[in-house]
Amino acid sequence: MSSLEVSEEVRQYLKTPTFDNWQWEDAEIMVLLQVMYTDLDFISTFNIELDVLQQFLYEVYRRYNNIPFHNFKHCFCVTQMMYGLIWLIDLRSKIDSIDLLIMLTSAVCHDLDHTGYNNAYQINARTELALRYNDISPLENHHCAVAFEILEKSESNIFRNLPTEQYKRIREGIIKCILATDMTRHTEILNKFKAILPVFDFSNKDHRDVLMMIMIKVSDISNEARPMDVAEPWLDCLLQEFFNQSDMEKLEGLPVTPFMDRDKVTKPSSQTGFIRFVLFPLFIELANLFPCLEVRTFLEDLTRIISSAFHPTPLLLVQKRHFKDSNGGLSC
Repeated sequence: MSSLEVSEEVRQYLKTPTFDNWQWEDAEIMVLLQVMYTDLDFISTFNIELDVLQQFLYEVYRRYNNIPFHNFKHCFCVTQMMYGLIWLIDLRSKIDSIDLLIMLTSAVCHDLDHTGYNNAYQINARTELALRYNDISPLENHHCAVAFEILEKSESNIFRNLPTEQYKRIREGIIKCILATDMTRHTEILNKFKAILPVFDFSNKDHRDVLMMIMIKVSDISNEARPMDVAEPWLDCLLQEFFNQSDMEKLEGLPVTPFMDRDKVTKPSSQTGFIRFVLFPLFIELANLFPCLEVRTFLEDLTRIISSAFHPTPLLLVQKRHFKDSNGGLSC
């Protein structure tokens, strides 16, 4: 299957937060990623050869490990949510195409060669990554490095036809976005965003940079913003990866990460604090900038779910209403 063979119905479905990744095989997912680059006009705008894009996506696929959560399907889900948000809030009319390219490519690359063990483990175990990056976001720095290893090869460098200055801008942007996915920086980045919201200016580069970081953060933790039948299997995958880490920490005599301990954590308890203190505040602030993202109406349901500790919350991120843009698409 090539991108030309993807139906219009699938192309439109690909733009929605309800997209179900579990219906697609990895080979099909690679085609869908190609569709995203094509339908956002990156191929023509940035002179990306199709065979180079395909080789880039193949190299990306190869560098995601076969682990329960931070795998190639997770890469796709994060990228698909980013892609859907770009269309939903009509970012194409608000920021430059080069920033959209940075955001989508950052999502594709954001967890390259993830080991399945988080930064706390890397640092406590004094792994090669922790030593290399001096305990500073070892995983995220590694994801960036692997991304640019792929892009250093001419046959997989989708930016190879760009002027040096554009490449530098893209490299800087991708590094900023991927490093922003380190959850230890969550409060810092969210507070920056909240501070500029009252005076947000799309022509201000600093403002755009913070928005791009918020966008990849939202996309990265967006599983709970999907329908229950899509979201819940991902929670099972995440808990399996968490439990694998805590088992290893116990085996090696390292501090055991409390929210990963299989002897203490349940599915509901693993989600209540995360939803209340991480996911919901982040989505609320993005909706403050883009009112077409309706999040607030789910507050009562969310409170009930947290109180009853029953299931992960269903669709949090939905369209408040549809507005047709000049191209017939959906926008704020």
